[in-house]
Amino acid sequence: MLVHRNTTRPFLPTNVQSTAGSRGKGKIDPSRFGASIPLAVTESSGKPRPYRQGLVPNVSPLRPHCLARDRLRLWIPLTRRRAEDTYGPINISDDDLDRVLAVINVSWASGTRETYGSGLLIFHVFCDLRKISEAQRCLASSILMLTFISSCAGSYSGKTLVNYFVAIRAWHTLHGQPWNMDNTEMKAVLDGAAILAPPSSRRPKREPFTPKLIASIRTQLDLSNPLDAAVYACLTTTFWSTARVGEFTLPNLKAFDPRLHVKRGEDRHGLQVTVFNLPFTKCSASGEEVYWARQDGVFDPEAALSNHFRINDPPPDAPLFAWKHSQGLRPLTRTEFLKRLGLVATTLSIDSLKGHGIRIGATLEYLLRGVPFDVVKSIGRWSSESFTLYLRQHAVVMAPYMQGTPILEPFTRYTMLLLR
Repeated sequence: MLVHRNTTRPFLPTNVQSTAGSRGKGKIDPSRFGASIPLAVTESSGKPRPYRQGLVPNVSPLRPHCLARDRLRLWIPLTRRRAEDTYGPINISDDDLDRVLAVINVSWASGTRETYGSGLLIFHVFCDLRKISEAQRCLASSILMLTFISSCAGSYSGKTLVNYFVAIRAWHTLHGQPWNMDNTEMKAVLDGAAILAPPSSRRPKREPFTPKLIASIRTQLDLSNPLDAAVYACLTTTFWSTARVGEFTLPNLKAFDPRLHVKRGEDRHGLQVTVFNLPFTKCSASGEEVYWARQDGVFDPEAALSNHFRINDPPPDAPLFAWKHSQGLRPLTRTEFLKRLGLVATTLSIDSLKGHGIRIGATLEYLLRGVPFDVVKSIGRWSSESFTLYLRQHAVVMAPYMQGTPILEPFTRYTMLLLR
């Protein structure tokens, strides 16, 4: 299945002719500049929740109470980007500067901006307690950042503190302020903070989904029920395409945007694979393609998707896994999806199922089938070797390669990573 991607024609400067040129007879087309930016990717809806107890920043006109994902943009440093360069003022308006802010802001995915917003809050609460001036918060110095990270060590996980550090750097970048840090010192303090992380901050290892587990889940679902049909189709599609749960579900009922979320669209079936076009992903604003092939067994994604279309029949412009609710067609949200799996897990008396376990499980399944590492990397759309972390966490993957007579010996030279 192919869902068409929305694209915009790139700006081609060579097509513009100046009236000042000796040969130029055309006119500059002002419509090529200042095209409208979709509100869906620049503005957020909904009211911000009250700050948590103990994390309430001092009242400041520079930091309005807003949603966490909007703090990068709306929390303004004392010194901000100016309409001038080394040669003096430039004919640039406040609207131009706001547009620069908006365009840079959307370079981070909504979920990333939300994480960064949390880090920015912690940083400013720390600065309030230490009476750090606005000018010292931005431009932040190395000693301030070292002290901030050190103060948080023992209360937060290492990964969380790395995100907070990157959040403050992103805040500087967004508002046009230089970021000058001693990287050697910062790496040392972040490494130390990771060692000092409290046990409570370490999440339990997310167990991977397997075809056998998916088959067990199938026994607890009623595929004639609209919600169950959508959930099972989403589960099998997400698993066999090695996708993220958030790429096939929505964060809330009102979040659907056809420019950002996968729709049913038009079908185009190949001989062996079904392709899904994701218009927007965490790692690619221009979209990515994921795909699966038909499987033998009750966990077959093709059969699950066909059943979902038969039961729920979402229209072409609706979310792919929309389901028939008593109040009308409803998009499948991440919360609803995981809630239904959680109920099944309770019935089956197994540990709580986590969404990321689907992607982990799919990676392990393909590797156990002898699929080469580089192919699995391509299927999962990893740009680095980060997915090999799953190997260190799950000995079952490495076991076939470690036997006295390796079970996968014929495949080893094709699948194992090159030694460097």
